[in-house]
Amino acid sequence: MPRPVFLSLDGLDGTGKSTQCRLLVEWLTSQKIPVTQCNDPGGTALGQELRKLLLFGREHRIATTTEALLFMASRAQLVEEVIRPALARGEVVVSDRFLLANVVYQGHAGGLSADELWKIGAFATGGLEPDLTLVFDLPPDIAVARRNREADRMEERGNAYFTRVSTGFRYEAGMRAAKCRLIDATPDADAVQKVVRREVSQLLSNQGWNVQE
Repeated sequence: MPRPVFLSLDGLDGTGKSTQCRLLVEWLTSQKIPVTQCNDPGGTALGQELRKLLLFGREHRIATTTEALLFMASRAQLVEEVIRPALARGEVVVSDRFLLANVVYQGHAGGLSADELWKIGAFATGGLEPDLTLVFDLPPDIAVARRNREADRMEERGNAYFTRVSTGFRYEAGMRAAKCRLIDATPDADAVQKVVRREVSQLLSNQGWNVQE
């Protein structure tokens, strides 16, 4: 019997992360693998309200600590309502971002303690963490240029901030090499997706899933 698997995809906005999530879910579905996709923040009724506040609540001045805790609250609800039930059903879960984003955006880039954020995150999720996190890596200036929509509240921050975000992602991926893969997001979406499928196929095969790349 295949074992449930929890995957997260992360990286700077503009790296194609959400596109890769969609392509990955479409591919898993074509393989007849039961899959649940979710967004962090978001994914639940409460999470969607928090997402709107965090990404578009420009009328509020949100302190960095408050921001981090609001992300944690949305994630706690997502784990309770969506992720754990899907894993209990034996499914593969694909999450667009997870705790790593908090550690990098509010920790490495925002000045909070990364170690403390990992600890708070473990409390918020009941210790649940992805089996594999794919981190899409792209120079910040290219990532910003690739965004094809109006910037949200997080994306309005300056180049120095995004440089710290990019550095933070690479640092954390290196520190957690057993469960993180840094993926070059420079090529086109199809080429990146091939790398994604190779990484995911290896993990799923090890967990008992029948996968054809």
